[in-house]
Amino acid sequence: MTPAAETVPRLRSWWGWGYQDAQPDDAECLALGALLPGTLARPLPVPRVADLAVGRPAVTPPPSLAHLVGADPGDRAAHAMGKAYRDVARALRGRPGRIPDLVARPTGDRAVADLLDWAGSHGVAVVPFGGGSSVVGGVEYRGDAHRAVLSLDLTSMDRVLEVDPTGRSARIQAGALGPVLEDQLRPHGLTLRHFPQSFEFSTLGGWLATRAGGHYATGHTRIDDFTQALRVVTPAGTSSSWRLPSSGAGPSPDRLFLGSEGTLGVITEAWMRVQERPRHKASAALEFTDFQRALDAVRAVAQTDLAPANCRLLDPGEALFSGASKDGSSVLVLGFESATGPVDDRLAAAVDLARDHGGRVAADTAGGGAVGAWRSAFLRMPYLRDGLARMGAVVETFETAATWDRIPALIEAVRAEVGAAAHAATGQPATVNCRLTHVYPDGAAPYFTVAVAGRPGEEVAVWDEIKAAATDVLHRHRATVTHHHAVGRDHRPGYDRQRPEPFALALRAAKGALDPHGILNPGVLLD
Repeated sequence: MTPAAETVPRLRSWWGWGYQDAQPDDAECLALGALLPGTLARPLPVPRVADLAVGRPAVTPPPSLAHLVGADPGDRAAHAMGKAYRDVARALRGRPGRIPDLVARPTGDRAVADLLDWAGSHGVAVVPFGGGSSVVGGVEYRGDAHRAVLSLDLTSMDRVLEVDPTGRSARIQAGALGPVLEDQLRPHGLTLRHFPQSFEFSTLGGWLATRAGGHYATGHTRIDDFTQALRVVTPAGTSSSWRLPSSGAGPSPDRLFLGSEGTLGVITEAWMRVQERPRHKASAALEFTDFQRALDAVRAVAQTDLAPANCRLLDPGEALFSGASKDGSSVLVLGFESATGPVDDRLAAAVDLARDHGGRVAADTAGGGAVGAWRSAFLRMPYLRDGLARMGAVVETFETAATWDRIPALIEAVRAEVGAAAHAATGQPATVNCRLTHVYPDGAAPYFTVAVAGRPGEEVAVWDEIKAAATDVLHRHRATVTHHHAVGRDHRPGYDRQRPEPFALALRAAKGALDPHGILNPGVLLD
């Protein structure tokens, strides 16, 4: 390999997950399709930007902003949608929705403010864009209320600006992708250690704007827990909160913008709590023949002070698909880590608790068999979903959270009712698998995977029917419409039913005050 070839960056897929060279080829797509009865005889072709109707931009930026803004058709297509199943299926059928007129890449707060000023005075909707990994319709524009759409890509603002080793904090620009952020912290011996499944393809600002869940299955499960202060540019001015370990001075200004999904302002940087890199790690996998007893084991672990970094329970279907088990067992994956001392005793205590509830240590756990299989499947899963989508399958995930007293009935209801809805929509047998991704002393976050052969050409309509059934089940069981995937546009019906009306009034007032022209990510959280 020549030195020049070594520096060629891997190309992202404009229509699907991740890198182009990691997408399943036709042969792998066919093998995946064979797992689901009723899929297509051959995979749909990989979509091309050249086949899209990418029109001319409806607006032209002023000369003072022209150096920040581009209108390349491929770049615009790559910013038209996120990476949900609905997005992939629409791209495969050549129906990506409204493509933004322009893509802007600001390099600092002043540029963000200038772009917002221009957009507000010209009726241009602004959709903040990080890594584009949204799976809830959070980075696309739907409708025609604005004359043009500007995708505001923040990935040029990707620096760790300052590190405070004494307070173990770092000031980081919001456009830093996960690997970029960690590479800059590593020389300081520090890490944010927030690893969502989208880690490679999502940004700090995206995590903050969506209140993303990350690496830890217990304790510090959300990006909120690592946030010390935020800087946010809004059409009404810039909000910069004080950097403090804690404060009781009224409602937290940061809480207004955490989870605001680009509707109230553009997060440009944050002070984040970082930590020493872990030096001690230990993991194990346990198998259960009774899923209910496995749930009891997880609750027992969650209600101790052991605080495992990983405590993920896979039901039999999920365990089989990931290769963590082949005999119909449920599998509990446990992991511990520390920067200061060995964790073997904590792992042993958690394993003993699981054994008390009928768990048995997987035979190959010492070699990393079940744990390694799950980890590999976890990282590969989004690519496999795209391969199945090319075979006309409807394959998607949704997650929720509920208290422990509701968890068993909730899981059973989702399996039964969502599975029935998928069958009714397609006439094909459906698979509904479940795993717990995050656990708390008072509840857990079940994460569901649905797979069924779709109606050719109507795959998006099938998913919408399934999603509506899932939303109804969650609402009846008082389970949140989303634990960590955000609201976006796809979860609006469930969010509107879950949100208290007085809070909705306050949120609308905040939107009106901070975004008087209504240009910021219209349709997310609010009409």
